[in-house]
Amino acid sequence: MEQKECIFCKIVQGQIPCFKIYEDEKVLAFADINPITKGHILIIPKVHAESIWEIPEEYLTAISHAAKKIAQAVKKVLDPVGIAFLQLNGRGVGQVVMHYHMHLIPRGSDEPELPVSQWELKPGDKDEIKRIADKIASCL
Repeated sequence: MEQKECIFCKIVQGQIPCFKIYEDEKVLAFADINPITKGHILIIPKVHAESIWEIPEEYLTAISHAAKKIAQAVKKVLDPVGIAFLQLNGRGVGQVVMHYHMHLIPRGSDEPELPVSQWELKPGDKDEIKRIADKIASCL
């Protein structure tokens, strides 16, 4: 299931070094080497899965559990004013490494607003919102 050219698979296999923060049988967490803020962390599954559509549920659950533990440690160490959990799926929304990963991005009080967490609220067309919501709900 691992991809030979996937940088995150190479990190999991120890072929590329990382600044490891947490590891268990299903996940690996390490410091992002291109951080948005101090303490920016990536959490990845130890199996290759490109996105939310491919990741096995037990790995998705393990990532969520690890994110909670790591966020607690980030709070103790950095005392951020908040932390963003960001996860992108597909090139169309900016996913660059095609291996499922979650970003933990703490924001310190001395750092600028996170662009990923700020947007203008605009009222939507309620009929269209309902129509789409009903279609999605009917598939579940």
